[in-house]
Amino acid sequence: MSKISTIPHSSLPSGKGKGSSLHGAQALVDKVEALLSGEQHDPKTMLVREMLAGVLKLHEQSDDILDIKILSRALKELRYAFHVFQPYRHCPKVSIFGSARTPSSDPNFQMAARFGKLLSERGFMVITGAGPGIMDAGHQGAGKEHSFGVNIMLPFEQTANPTIADDPKLVHLKYFFTRKLLFVREANATALFPGGVGTMDEAFEVLTLVQTGKSHPVPIVCLEAPGTAYWEHWVKFLKEQLLPRGLISDSDLYLFKVFDHEEAAVREIQQFYRNYHSLRYVDGKLVIRIQFALTQEELERIRLEFQDLLISGTITQEGSLHGEEDEPDLLHLPRLVLNHHRRNAGRLRQFIDCLNTCGGETPAKLSPVRSL
Repeated sequence: MSKISTIPHSSLPSGKGKGSSLHGAQALVDKVEALLSGEQHDPKTMLVREMLAGVLKLHEQSDDILDIKILSRALKELRYAFHVFQPYRHCPKVSIFGSARTPSSDPNFQMAARFGKLLSERGFMVITGAGPGIMDAGHQGAGKEHSFGVNIMLPFEQTANPTIADDPKLVHLKYFFTRKLLFVREANATALFPGGVGTMDEAFEVLTLVQTGKSHPVPIVCLEAPGTAYWEHWVKFLKEQLLPRGLISDSDLYLFKVFDHEEAAVREIQQFYRNYHSLRYVDGKLVIRIQFALTQEELERIRLEFQDLLISGTITQEGSLHGEEDEPDLLHLPRLVLNHHRRNAGRLRQFIDCLNTCGGETPAKLSPVRSL
């Protein structure tokens, strides 16, 4: 591959700072040259080259500076946030949503604090929007050591709550779409407490991603203090307005569960990963990794009960497949392999719930959910 020529002095700004500009520009050229001369088939190198080509096309094609500003800021936000989360990718996490307006005297605030504490005691970290209300409660319960904050910068200032303020696990984001991506991508479960428009947006965002298969299945728990009936009325709306019109399916109601006690909600999250570990598609087939192999009797029961998930064939129990070598830490796990039609996420959730009644007795060790 041809070398990139060094940058002539005449192409750089003149006057004060010329030396530093020359040094910075040449360093950038050196990095690009190293990238282009690197391993041709390394996935990371290929993807970064593809991104670089996209940036150059943007510079050539777009005359709208706002387009470039949005892409530049989004890339910076995600790059930094991924850097913050990277050392903790081995730790299971739960994203907690709820109103920033909930006072500490509210029973839902107190419930969120107890929920966060229970999660931290059982090896989870929590991710909240870093603001007041339910977000503050989740952080108070879990403690700074077990907390992440993804704060959104608003026209009216939202400062981080005292628990997470100035912590290195706090990131500040301009865009809601980058913030929501982190909430979903980095978490093994989602917990929803009563809230306003923002909470509803987050609730339906998570449900939409799971329902459409854009996110892997995760436990979605809706918590409300006894007697508040917040989610009870929400579910009533789904059943009376959306379901009769055919706007959702019966099985979509299995994508979430409602609890009025934090202990039961935490158990639900743990139970989801009792035997189920993770899934991916390999050569068009759904591969479900499990902690414990099924007995022949359990396998036959699963086949009979969930035949409707298949396009053709049957559910088989196998070892790792060719094409999964990029996840060496998971190659030892048993697999269930099926020719899945990729529809009806609620039914797939029922399948996972059934798997979690099978196999051994040791609780599963959670791994990061990386589906977006």
